[in-house]
Formats: sequence, C-alpha cells, structure tokens
Amino acid sequence: MLQVLSGVWALLVGMVFIMIGNGMHFTLIGLRGGIEGFSPAELAIVTSGYFVGFLSGARLSPGMIRRVGHVRVFAALGSFMSAGLIAFPLIAEPWAWTILRILVGFCMSGVYVTAESWLNNAATNETRGKVLSAYMLAQTLGVIAAQGLLTVGDAASAALFIGASILVSLSFGPILLSVQPAPATELAKPMGLIALYRNSPLAAVGIFLLGGVFAAQSGMGAVYATQIGMSTSQTALFVAMSFAGSLVLQYPVGWLSDRMDRRLLILGAALFGGAACGLGYVAGEIRILMAAAFLMGGVATPLYALFIAYTNDYLQVEDMPAASGGLVFVYGLGAIFGPLAAGAVMEWVGAEGFWLVTLGFFAAITGYAGWRMTQRPGVPVDETDSYLGVLPTSSPVALEAAGAWAVDQAEAEAEHEAATDQSS
Repeated sequence: MLQVLSGVWALLVGMVFIMIGNGMHFTLIGLRGGIEGFSPAELAIVTSGYFVGFLSGARLSPGMIRRVGHVRVFAALGSFMSAGLIAFPLIAEPWAWTILRILVGFCMSGVYVTAESWLNNAATNETRGKVLSAYMLAQTLGVIAAQGLLTVGDAASAALFIGASILVSLSFGPILLSVQPAPATELAKPMGLIALYRNSPLAAVGIFLLGGVFAAQSGMGAVYATQIGMSTSQTALFVAMSFAGSLVLQYPVGWLSDRMDRRLLILGAALFGGAACGLGYVAGEIRILMAAAFLMGGVATPLYALFIAYTNDYLQVEDMPAASGGLVFVYGLGAIFGPLAAGAVMEWVGAEGFWLVTLGFFAAITGYAGWRMTQRPGVPVDETDSYLGVLPTSSPVALEAAGAWAVDQAEAEAEHEAATDQSS
C-alpha cells in the first residue's frame, strides 16, 4: 500500500488541506449566520448556492481543462476559492454569501475534476481501487479535522474564515510542485434523465432524494445545532459525527453490498437512516443527538455508492461512464433542493424541522425501494460488479474510474472462479 501511495502522496496531502478549509467554511456558515441573525430560510438559500456552483463546475471544468490545461485551471480555481472564503466576513449579507457560495462550489467542483484526473492518470488497473479508497479517506478525514479547528477560534471574528482561506492556499503548493500534468480530461456526455430512469428507476429517484439528505445534513446541520443552543464545540462535534459515521459504516455496507440483493440493502439502509432521524427528532439529550447524527451520516454516504453500484449492475460497460455523469447531475439537483426544503420546514416548525426533512427523504427512498422490488427481479449476486465507496463529493472522473475498477474486479473474480472450477 505504501508503494502505491508513494506516487500520489502530495495530491492526497493537498486534498486533506483543501477539505479542511472547505469543511470549516461549511460549518462556519451556520455558526456565523446565526450570529448575524440570518433566518433558516436565508441560510438554506446560501447553502443551496454551493450546490448550484458545484453542479455548474462539474459540467464546465472539463472544457476549461481542455482549453488551458490542468495546472492553470487548478491554480486559478484555488485562488478564486481562497479569495471567496476570506470575503465572507467582509460582506455579511445573505445575497452576498449566496454569490460567494456559488463561487466556492464552482471552484471546489473544478478542483475535484482536476485532482481526480491526476489521480486516475497516476493509477494502474491493479492500484486504482487502493488509490481511490485512499483519496476518499483523505477527503473524509479532512472534513472531520476541520470541525476540530473550529473550536480554536471565534466564529464572530474573521479569524476562522482567514484560517480556512490560508489552508486552501497552502494546499496547492505540494500538489502543483510534485504532480505531472495529466492528459486532457475526457468525460462521457451524461446520460439523459429519461434514459437514466429507464435503465435504473430506483437509482435515479433514490439518488435525487439522497442528494437532499446529504446537502441538508452537511449544510443545515450546523444551522440546526446553532438554533437549539449548542456551543461552537458541540456544533463542530455534531457535524463531525455525521462524517465519522460514514467512515465507520462504509466498509460493512460495502461488504454486504457484494453479498446480498442491493435493493434490499438500499431499503434497509434508508430505513435505518430514517430511524436515526426519528431518534434525533424526539431526543433532547446532546449525546443522543450526536448518536443520531453519526447513524444518519453513516448510512447516507454508503447509500450513494450503493446507488452507483446498483445502476452499473443493469448497464453494459460502455454505458457506465454516461450513466455516472447523469447520476452526478441528478444528485446535484437533489442537493440544491434539500437545503431549501429544510430551511422552509425549519421556518415553519422550528429547528426540529431539520430532522423531519431528512426523515422524509429517507422514508421516500425506503418506500420507493420497496415498491421497485415488486416491479422487476434483481440481479443475481454473482453477476453484480464490485462495490467501491465513492463519496457524494466525487466528480464524474472518480465515478468513471470507480466503475472501470468495479468491472475489472468482477471480471477477475469470474475468471478466478472459472479456473477454480476447472481445477477441481
């Protein structure tokens, strides 16, 4: 493993720093927004702005890379992102924050596309799975570490925003000084929504709803925590718990995914996530709320990878890249809608509306998964592709690479089983 990572360590270290800066700013929006007196509805619009920018960046950044190259795009987007982060405390107005969030989201999406292109180019068919897993781990650890740094400063000052900006700026040093330019990024044209739905109705609908869960969790979780009176350290821990849950539960869900009907696992995971949200809604004790966040986040991220793997089970290899692009687009639409729904309900019923909205999304996934199981037979377990724990923040580049790895793994396992049968 160390030999595999030796060629990409600078990229992974740089991504950890970027994720720390980005993770700090996500939670800071809720903390500082509460101090500035922003309403949940206003903060919901601000939060959705990030995902508008993220979705736009995923579509436009490959063309930018083809025109001017990886290095220039990476450096330019990093500079814009750093400037955007430091501008938040300068203009404490909802409209200004929404514009800045769109900018940061666009830049972050372009950074993912560029970094994942480098990463994919550095990996071989034999190492791709390990490299992608290390990359996903680096992202998650960066977000969790960001929450710890929030406890060393005052959200009412500009210091934490400046710190996030500095971390993003520093992250580009090791990356730009060590990696080699990758070939121009070539992504398949995303599959149309109708074609995507026809191939996999459960994944198309489910990943839209899951986008709402993840965006509400990551964007409005800090708003909820602030509204119920949590301190800065408690708010940071609440957000960190949801990402820690994904880190812990990703492997067992992936293990089950390769050994049982994935539709049943999707139904069970969504039911479990909904139960966690229900626990959060009725709980009044801080430790129970932390546990609810851990469990909710613990199934939300693996569900994303499950939907990707489930879609690939019904596709020919040549159609997988286009489907990945389509799923990223559908997920982005759900991520835009999720915070808006959470903000509206929180305005109506209070802070607990956060749990009601996420519970509603999980319940909808559960119900739809159960209904789809009655509409067509599932793919036999021995005919499914391998599961790889991609994150909701991944660009189509990582999803295409993960799909290629899953196919290679499935073919290798089939060849091994055939050889074993012949020898026996």
